[in-house]
Formats: sequence, C-alpha cells, structure tokens
Amino acid sequence: MTMRNNLRRIRPWELALTAAIMALPLIPTAPTVEGFAFIRAAHAEEKKLDTSRLVSVGGDITEIVYALGEESRLIARDTTSMYPEAALKLPNVGYMRALSPEGILAMNPTAIIAVEGSGPQEALAVLKNASVPFETVPSAFTRDGIIAKIDRVGTLLGVPDKAKALEEKVAADLDAAIADAEKRPEAERKRVLFILSAQNGRIMASGTGTAADGIVKLAGAINAVGAFPGYKPLTDEAIIEAKPDIILMMNRGDGAGTKNEDLLAQPAIALTPAGEKKAIIRMDGVYLLGFGPRTAAAARELNTAIYGG
Repeated sequence: MTMRNNLRRIRPWELALTAAIMALPLIPTAPTVEGFAFIRAAHAEEKKLDTSRLVSVGGDITEIVYALGEESRLIARDTTSMYPEAALKLPNVGYMRALSPEGILAMNPTAIIAVEGSGPQEALAVLKNASVPFETVPSAFTRDGIIAKIDRVGTLLGVPDKAKALEEKVAADLDAAIADAEKRPEAERKRVLFILSAQNGRIMASGTGTAADGIVKLAGAINAVGAFPGYKPLTDEAIIEAKPDIILMMNRGDGAGTKNEDLLAQPAIALTPAGEKKAIIRMDGVYLLGFGPRTAAAARELNTAIYGG
C-alpha cells in the first residue's frame, strides 16, 4: 500500500521550485549557538533600514516576517512565498530565481530582503545599484542555520527582541524534534531517496548539502545517496545500489509530476526495497524544504510518515 502524506494542494508554481531547489547553495559552515551573540552585536552596528515598504523574496523570509508579527511592512512577495495564506493577497513580483528589477522597483519599496540564491545575477546587480537597500539573508539547511536566519531578518527589521523570542521558541521546537528522532538506534534508521524529478525515466536525486538531505537527517533517517554533493541524475545501477527503504518526493497538486505508478514501473526503482513495498511519501515542497519556523513540524511529520505513529 502506497504511503502518502498530502498536506495540501500545491499550485503549478511547484514546477519552478524543482529548478530552484537544484540551484540552492550547499550547506555552509553554520554559526554555533554561542556565536549568535556576536552576530547580533555585529548586526546592531548596521545602518537601520527603512522597512516600511518591504519586498520579501523567499518563502522562508516571508514566513519569518509574519512569525515576527511584522507583516504590515510587506507590500509584495515572490512566487515561492505561499505561507501563510494571507501572503497570497500581496502583489507577486515573480519567481525568486527569475526576478524582474523593473517589477520590484515599480512597487516603490523602501527595502528588499532576499534569501541567498535569489537571482538572476543581472537582476540583482540592477537592484543593488538602485537607491533601494537590498539585503541578502544566508541560508543553511541546519538547525543553527534556521536560527541565524531568524536573527538576521529580525535585525534588518529592527526588532531584535522579537527575533530573540522567536529564536528561542523555534530552537526549543527543533531541539525537541531532533532529540525525539535521535532516540532511534542507527541500525533501525531507514534509507530515504529524495527524488527531485523523474521525467522521461531520468531520476534526479538529492545528495549531501541540500535541503532534502538536511530534512531527512532532522527526521532521523539516512540519505540513501549521500556520496555526492548537490542534485545529480542517477544511473539504474546507482539506484539499485542505494537500496532506499523510502522514496520521498514533493507533492505536486497540479498533477504534472511523475505519478507513483509510473515511478514504480521503472525497473531500477522496482528492484529497491522502496519499490517492492511501494513506499512513497509526498509532502508540500515549501513546507518540507523551506527551513523556516515550521521545519520542526515538517521533520516530525516526515518521521511519522517514515516510521509510523
């Protein structure tokens, strides 16, 4: 029986998210918890931004702005900013990796805050050369990376106390989720193969240093293809050798993604433990891979989907 975890219907923009995930930076060295005090002090020296008319680029950035209770500043958001639902009422300035500087500047913003990896570079150059301050928020697919991201957004918005309170809440939630996942002995942990896409029989899977690798580890499982960095196509031999117990994919509500039956019909997939058991889990891509305030909840739900309640 196929395992499913359909959290909600996803709009057609999920197709674009595939390309975005492949382009995400690998995990940099994240600051330690002890280093956050230094980071906050350094940020305090920055010139205070006028964020009264803010454009947010990146679903995680927009979500953090809302979690800080500062959504009244937002005048526009990018296509990946789908949560909370209230964000959908904001004007859309386009896909985070295909930004139009003219469209953003036409909103007359006082500041732009974008997650690391936004683009293209030509558009960023125009925006950075404009009179509107353009700030980038680093992204790391780790527990500490999420906390540092909240700290950075809070500092840019001039609400460090709110950011500290949110950091403490999110950190406690993450720590609890991680501690619960780590109770499972290594020998009992399942191997998960995250498939980014499977068009025309070409399996594009997640290696190390990716959002998928990060969430699989937070959920107490093992990345079945952890021998290479980034996202790469797999040969049939590599798929079979990976021996995944579970196949994890983004849930595409538009029906454009590879169907379970088509994926399971591929000979290499059929020969894996996941293929034999038809063990496929699908989750909302932004929720699963966003690495924002909801990541602890996503890790718990993935853990439950993998191991059962």
